[in-house]
Amino acid sequence: MPVNFDLNDLYAFRALVEYGNFRLAAESICLSQSALSRRIEKLEGALGTKLFDRTTRRVTLTLFGQSFAERSDQLLANVEAILADVNQVSQERTGLVTVATVPSAAYYFMPDVIRRFQARYPRVRIKLIDSSVGNVIEAVSSGQADFGICFAKSLQPDIEFLPLVEDVYVAACRHDHPLTRKPALTWQAFFEQDYIGLDKVSGNRTLLDQALGHIVPARPSICETRHVTTLLGMVEAGIGIAAVPAMALPASGHPVLTHLPLIEPVVTRSVGLIRRRGRTQSYVAAELEKLITEQYHAA
Repeated sequence: MPVNFDLNDLYAFRALVEYGNFRLAAESICLSQSALSRRIEKLEGALGTKLFDRTTRRVTLTLFGQSFAERSDQLLANVEAILADVNQVSQERTGLVTVATVPSAAYYFMPDVIRRFQARYPRVRIKLIDSSVGNVIEAVSSGQADFGICFAKSLQPDIEFLPLVEDVYVAACRHDHPLTRKPALTWQAFFEQDYIGLDKVSGNRTLLDQALGHIVPARPSICETRHVTTLLGMVEAGIGIAAVPAMALPASGHPVLTHLPLIEPVVTRSVGLIRRRGRTQSYVAAELEKLITEQYHAA
């Protein structure tokens, strides 16, 4: 015979047995009286018999209800013991999870995820390899990292990619820069400014060169660097503006930095999780990956 009730119905039943009053029982489990009544009716319907005799003053168990109360108490005790054991196993898990990630994704994705993960698995250590997109892909391909977070690039056949976020490139500048009066900035106008560029080894530089191949910069960059975080430091110092992925920007309300949309064209990159095909993840690595995908998966 199929079971057509759930644990919440049993908890409602137990509360009504304990208090013998719909109002008090409902308050004890944070339900309305009508919701509690529906749960009891559902349980009685599933069992095919009455569990309570109701009067204007008191709710008492029927003979069958008394028998069912004993058995349901034992069932709930067993379920709660199992859940406690599972929680204990989770708390006792140890190990190391290694994640390779481009720095902007580490800044955007990982702090909140790591905080939530450590609350669940306090004895598991996490190692971040924050490096260029090429190094991230290599770390995952070689097995040095359990999985990685980077933007889509030419991936080997043994690497699978799960998109998480569509990230857009913006122009980072200081709050006191004259450009802040504009609603947006074209790429052609961007290249007419004093701007800081990215080194050719940067994955972001490769992506931008491909997307902007039809635009001839009016002037060269006044400085080049390899990492976006260095770009932002130079922008903050007032050296120039820079094109950066939006997820690399500090949180809103930064005392010095702001940004403008870059248009004509709008350039985006798909940031996602990469893993080696056929690799069996450890339990804790799979749990960390699950936290990331649940929070950010674009689908």
